[in-house]
Amino acid sequence: MPELRPAGVERRTFLRYTSALGAAAAITAGLSACGGPSSTADGQEGAGGKGDGSGTIEAGLSYPLSTGFDPMITSGATPYAANMHIFEGLVDLDPATLVARPALATEMPKKINATTYRAKLRDGATFHDGSPVTAEDVVFSFERILDEKNASLMAQFVPFIDKVTAVDAKTVEFKLKYAFALFPSRIAVARIVPKRIVEADVKGFDAKPVGSGPYKFIEATREDKIVFERFDKYNGPHPAKAKKMVWRLMSDQSARVSAMESGRVQAIEDVPYIDVQRLSSTAKTESVQSFGLLFLMFNTADKRFADKRVRQALHYALDTEKIIKTAMVGNATAATGYVPTTHPDFHKAATAYTHDVAKAKKLLADAGVGKLKFTVLTTDTGWVKDIAPLLKESWAAAGIDATLNIAQSAAQYAKVDGGDFEVLVAPGDPSVFGNDVDLLMRWFYYGFWPEKRYGWSKSSEYKKVKQLLDKAAQAADEATRKRLWGEITDIVADEAALYPILHRKLPTAWNEKALSGFKPLPTTGLSFVDVGRA
Repeated sequence: MPELRPAGVERRTFLRYTSALGAAAAITAGLSACGGPSSTADGQEGAGGKGDGSGTIEAGLSYPLSTGFDPMITSGATPYAANMHIFEGLVDLDPATLVARPALATEMPKKINATTYRAKLRDGATFHDGSPVTAEDVVFSFERILDEKNASLMAQFVPFIDKVTAVDAKTVEFKLKYAFALFPSRIAVARIVPKRIVEADVKGFDAKPVGSGPYKFIEATREDKIVFERFDKYNGPHPAKAKKMVWRLMSDQSARVSAMESGRVQAIEDVPYIDVQRLSSTAKTESVQSFGLLFLMFNTADKRFADKRVRQALHYALDTEKIIKTAMVGNATAATGYVPTTHPDFHKAATAYTHDVAKAKKLLADAGVGKLKFTVLTTDTGWVKDIAPLLKESWAAAGIDATLNIAQSAAQYAKVDGGDFEVLVAPGDPSVFGNDVDLLMRWFYYGFWPEKRYGWSKSSEYKKVKQLLDKAAQAADEATRKRLWGEITDIVADEAALYPILHRKLPTAWNEKALSGFKPLPTTGLSFVDVGRA
């Protein structure tokens, strides 16, 4: 007798789904043999403290430690989240609202004229090794980002910076190539690093980062944990409210849920959608709409996918609403533009990919493609693995034969970067760097991704997108910027070389009796800035 589960959903997922709906008795959060709020797995103190800098925070992170911590180059979800606690920028983004606020700077950068800004450093700011933070360190931090030889991922976000100089030991001046209205908030992408330490051993710094943030790095073990301690000499606006943090690296969904239910951790990110309801009986849960997307990307060097009609066909063939309802329990919205409808600069794309099998078949026929057969690479991220069989099922209904290849993100991108792929379906969330449309678009449509990953750089449409992005960046008024961003959205939606399938909600669970001041994020990761043990 066949199992009564939605077509394409793994047996493991189905069993957990029915368990959640059956409202099975959840394990009571609190004291347990696994270690509860009063005793941690490391034998350190657990609770104690009222957000006063004592106690230990333990958390379950869903993404592995796939890169180092150097903020100039890291884009991994987990090290990036860690860096929010280890480093400061002149300006940082509030983790929950993504609104820019002063960090190492005493106030937001002061505009001297259209292309000149100045920022003054906080008195007494020190790095974790005890050395003072100086204007020279700030200049060094920006110059290493701007140096093309360093191939910094952050460089694409600050193309408007011409020169950074130290006016005195505490003041930095920025000269811009052109007026850029978003300058004060955009420089949050640059974390300030100690010049002396980085120059002495850049690889060592990448492995054991030294910043000026409220927490200092102690150790990291791949596939296991990251350990932080409060930095007692931090004198900024957001001091650590716990003595120690231990982040458990738990890519296995069931392990994260069990750790939360047992009380081993006080918060987990990326709660499996099918477990949200059950966890809500013993923990605080909340799903926050994010930019975080699942995207479909094509190797446009492949002659089949060089034709945009083939790319469009694969989008039209997807029953996205079924995918969202079945695999994500409704915790996402189908993409109708590049950013979600909740974004203040949302623009509905002229090309909307509704489920239309007939249109998908016609586009393939018009493109002269007979039986389309290909391998689609997907990552082994829990929620993506749950979706993957439904993608295959949708395409099969349109006569498209897709073979799934599921593996860790690093392995899949190694294939992509080597040009050894046909189609990729993967999650992405550049909103951790900032939430303005210029930044979000530059991540996927300007520079590295189109030029090195999906081979779109020779197309006239890519050149047009670059021109429009640069024009929008230099536009003096908001209305012009929005109009130009809308034009870009229409182009990338129609071209579909890389385009979102959906924008998901991020479910987080935490023990509100054990943590004070905790807020779920609209981005990947967890933040314990201004959070203490209650």
